[in-house]
Amino acid sequence: MVQRNKRAIVTGGSRGIGKAIVKELAARICSGVLFSDIAFINDNPDGCADELMKEMADITDARLYAFKADATSLADAQATVDAALDKLGGVDILINNAGITRDNLIIRMTEEDFDKVINVNLKSVFNYTKAAVKPMISQRYGRIVNIASVVGIIGNAGQGNYVASKAGVIGFTKAMAKELAGRNITVNAVAPGFIETDMTAKLNEKQREQLLLNVPLKRMGHPEDVARVIAFLCSEDADYITGQVIAIDGGMTM
Repeated sequence: MVQRNKRAIVTGGSRGIGKAIVKELAARICSGVLFSDIAFINDNPDGCADELMKEMADITDARLYAFKADATSLADAQATVDAALDKLGGVDILINNAGITRDNLIIRMTEEDFDKVINVNLKSVFNYTKAAVKPMISQRYGRIVNIASVVGIIGNAGQGNYVASKAGVIGFTKAMAKELAGRNITVNAVAPGFIETDMTAKLNEKQREQLLLNVPLKRMGHPEDVARVIAFLCSEDADYITGQVIAIDGGMTM
C-alpha cells in the first residue's frame, strides 16, 4: 500500500490543471498540499482552500493550504516554501505549474507581453526551484515536476513568447535533473497538449475541429489526465526516472 506521507507545493493551483494536480496529489500520495497563486476566489486564500476541502471531504483527509504569492517574485517563492515548512513540516514535492499566455504575432507582440510570459512561465520555475531545493537537499529527497507544453517541443505560430518560455522550462528541467540527481532529487517535465480548461472552453466548434486535426485520439485531454501522470512521477514507482519530458497530448507529437 502506498503511504500518503508526502508534502507538496503546487504553484498556480487554484484552478484548471493546477487544481486537478492538488486533488490528485492529496488523494493519492500526500498528507498535505500547499498551493500558491497570485489570485484566489474573492481574493480570499482561506475561502479557496475551504472550497477545495469541501470538494475533497469524501476523498482524502490531507491538509490543504492556500497561499497568495506572485510566482515572478523570488521573495514570494521563498515565503511560500517557508509557509510549507511551517504548516506541513517539510517539502518533498514541488510542482511548477504557474503559467499565462499573451499570444500575438511577432510584429504585434509588445515587449511587455514577451517579458510577462517569460517571467511567469519560466522565471517562476527558477524561483520556486531555488527556494524548494534547500530543504530537499538537506533531507536528501525531492521530486520536482515542471509543466511545459507540446509547443515547447514543436513550436507554434503566434506564441513566440509562450513557446520560448516552455522550451526554456524543458531545458531548465534537464539541467536541474543532472545537477540534483546526486542528492536523490528527480526533476521531470510534462508537456500537455490541448487540455479542456477555461482557455479552450472559449473556442468555437470550428476552432476545436481545426485543433483536433493534429491529435490522433481526436479529442482534447482533461486536467486529470495531466494530474495522474504527475502523481506517478512523484510516487515511489518513478524513483528511477529523471530528466524526462512526457508529452500528454493524445499522440500529437508522434
